[in-house]
Amino acid sequence: YCTYLSDLAVDVSFQGRGIGRRLIDFTHEQAGKKTTLILLAAPAAATYYPHIGLTRHDSCWIMKDSPSIDVST
Repeated sequence: YCTYLSDLAVDVSFQGRGIGRRLIDFTHEQAGKKTTLILLAAPAAATYYPHIGLTRHDSCWIMKDSPSIDVST
C-alpha cells in the first residue's frame, strides 16, 4: 500500500522540537506497517528528511518501514 502525505508544516517558532517527525511517524503508523509513505516536499526541506530516516527518490521522499512511536507525550 501507499500513503501520500502533502502540505505538512510546523510553524517556525515550534521547529526543532520533534513535532514534524512525530506527525510523519504518526501518519505512517496509522496507515499501517506495510504501507510506504510517499512525501512530496518543498526544496527547503531537503536537508530535513534524511535526518528523520526518509530516502530520497528522484521526485519524492519515501519511508518504507513504519517506526514504533509513542504518541502519548
